[in-house]
Amino acid sequence: MNTPATTPIAEPDLRRTWLFGPAAEAARHLVMAQCGADALIADLEDSTPPERRDEARHLLPATVRRWRDAGRIVAVRINSLETDGAADLAAVMPARPDVIAYPMASSAAQMQALDRAIERWEETIGAPIGSTEILPVCETALGVADVRAIAAASTRIRCALLGAEDLAADLCAERQPDATELDHARRRFLLECRAAAIEPIDAPYTFSDADGAAREAGYARRLGYRSKALVRHEHAAGINAALTPGEDELRRAERMIAGFQAARARGEDCALVDGLWIEVPTFRNAMRLVERARRLAGRGAA
Repeated sequence: MNTPATTPIAEPDLRRTWLFGPAAEAARHLVMAQCGADALIADLEDSTPPERRDEARHLLPATVRRWRDAGRIVAVRINSLETDGAADLAAVMPARPDVIAYPMASSAAQMQALDRAIERWEETIGAPIGSTEILPVCETALGVADVRAIAAASTRIRCALLGAEDLAADLCAERQPDATELDHARRRFLLECRAAAIEPIDAPYTFSDADGAAREAGYARRLGYRSKALVRHEHAAGINAALTPGEDELRRAERMIAGFQAARARGEDCALVDGLWIEVPTFRNAMRLVERARRLAGRGAA
């Protein structure tokens, strides 16, 4: 299989925000590039009516260049290969996007077919084989249930994204701002992605208020998410903040690390820090938080 190439934000856990935007709206592309989201997705599927897809494809090369110049991960969500996906790939692959997102991902066969199609384009344009990632967008019950098989289908897959509205519709769920109806799917998706050793991207908050988006991101982080999709550029700053370790968290993690190391030096198995008994798993989690904060700071993340 192929080895993915380095992208502007190479580590999947540092890609906190994945912002969807209509591929046919050039004015939106400028706003998206400036909002602070880490990864930008030009959506040729649901956000682009079929009658505007040719217009959107014409815009893609300039959009890819603009977003790359802004230092963002550049992604394009194509349509399924059974519909307009081949035309979408023909329009965008010469511009060399970082990521091709695939809608309604539900099987390994889909990912294998997309892997082959991308590889043919990489050969045609002289791009390094394996340099384009695949992002499955899992927005059906089957896609969530089978995400491990989907992830195993291609080494191009480093992340997977949980859907919201299509998933709720597939579940016959009643959509509400507190997202209780998606809670089981959100937890299962996280578990399956971690088991598959890929980074889970939480479902977008599709309501209007920025405070609600930040609260949902904080809840998702508590579950174990480090990345979240979004559909409104004004939500990016709050979600980035919610998914970035704060100063108080860092100080607490550093106290845990120091306390545990001192206890071990005394031959003890654990340490009591801020009312919590710190054992090996908690120590490792604190180390992970501090290390991720260092890497985020190193690339100037805000």
